[in-house]
Amino acid sequence: MNEKYVSKKEFRMFAVGAAGQGMIYAMMSSYISDFYINVLQVPLMFVLLLMLLARVWDAINDPLMGIIADRRAGKGKSIKTFIVWAVVPISILTILMFYCPDISSAGKMVYAAIVYVAWGMLYTMADVPFWSMPNVMTPNAEERGSVFSIGRTVNGVGSAFPMILLYIVNFILPNFMPHGTIKYEETKYFIMVLASVVIGGTLYAMSTKSIKERVVIPYRERQPGEPGKLARIFKCKPLMLVIAMGILSCGRYMIQAASLHVARYAFYIGEPLDNFTLERFNGDQTSLEAAIASAVDGSVTGIKLILDVCALVGMFGAMLLMPVLMKKFDYKKLVITTCLIGAGATLGTTLIGWFTQNLYLCIPFMIISSFPLGVLNIICYAMIGDCLDYMELKTGFRDNALGSACQGFVNKIGNAFATCGIVIVYMLVKLPVEEMVNDTAIKAATELTEQQNFAMFSLVSVIPGISLLLCIIPILFYSISGKEKEKMLADLEKARKEKGIIITK
Repeated sequence: MNEKYVSKKEFRMFAVGAAGQGMIYAMMSSYISDFYINVLQVPLMFVLLLMLLARVWDAINDPLMGIIADRRAGKGKSIKTFIVWAVVPISILTILMFYCPDISSAGKMVYAAIVYVAWGMLYTMADVPFWSMPNVMTPNAEERGSVFSIGRTVNGVGSAFPMILLYIVNFILPNFMPHGTIKYEETKYFIMVLASVVIGGTLYAMSTKSIKERVVIPYRERQPGEPGKLARIFKCKPLMLVIAMGILSCGRYMIQAASLHVARYAFYIGEPLDNFTLERFNGDQTSLEAAIASAVDGSVTGIKLILDVCALVGMFGAMLLMPVLMKKFDYKKLVITTCLIGAGATLGTTLIGWFTQNLYLCIPFMIISSFPLGVLNIICYAMIGDCLDYMELKTGFRDNALGSACQGFVNKIGNAFATCGIVIVYMLVKLPVEEMVNDTAIKAATELTEQQNFAMFSLVSVIPGISLLLCIIPILFYSISGKEKEKMLADLEKARKEKGIIITK
């Protein structure tokens, strides 16, 4: 099937929406753990339990949203409406997520739990239909892969927006208030979240105007003996293997999610803190503490910039190449090859970081280790699209939104595992988190032991490498590739014609 269905305008508008969604989601996923731990200062165990329990609810919430959206689509109604309904509430809850109320610790935990769970539910309401769009925009598997590739790439560009804001705010805000205070952190996050949701929410909502839903298989009641929606998902072996691959590769999220923690607690770059003495500041303790806080903050900003640039260069380098790679190479081979390369690079990062404690020498390896981030961020969606084709051929049902819900669940559980991993490392090495940010200063990484420093560094080296190796195992058994995929697509096109299902432009 070589016929093209998606117009250039549809490509652009889908990409615009993907960028907006990326801004909002990255604001939450990249910074919420730091906000909870260092600003809201709720107990570590609470953060761990909140992330895990919220994902248990998502295990129910995502498929439910998929079922609702598929049923609506089967009746000839648009699923884009869910996106329009959800954008404003998502934006409001994202702002509230980064608000620190002046209440007791118990009150803060209740507040955080309510807002976090509500945000997840509303985000799912828009996320599931949005990433179902490429599956309904075109029946052409190659074109569908291109839509996913462009959408995920621009989504990644949007996800860099909060990071850029972080550097801008850290450059400007010190002119108005001192570093290293809770008030500084609160203000910083408020500016970042407000800009992210206003711009991101607007772009997200705009995307729905021009997208056409073409691949809509008429709804029919399930006959006795036929599997139900969830049963079809669980019985689709290729889809289960893709989901397993996504879950096992969740350690890759650490490379971005843990960058701020690694910057704070693994390395220090800058003027040695021993040079900061009372004599140098004429016995002025306040000036001394302010200078130390400024030096530590500068180190954190610099290290995070290095880590983020490495991740972005590797990830976006891969994403920019994906449209070409996906046309020339089999999805299965792409996953296996890039994950092996990435795992090898994390080994180099680990060894160099351990033996030299020199962050700069790790840079080439960190860039290469981020390459699988870009590949997996795109290819998982395209593979799920192929699995939906497989399911339709085998069962006669096409559950586009439910398939998208599976990937949404994988993304959320991956980010939750990343956040929980960060918290677990804090607990294992007994980092005094409560002292890391207070009203006067930030404790520097140089005040921690080498073991504590390396434990934090492992979040972006050892753990992602192990995860990349593990995710290869299920994909070895994935069968929708090569000539078998070509035959499946030909059989599906023939089956649709026999049923009188005609997909028009």
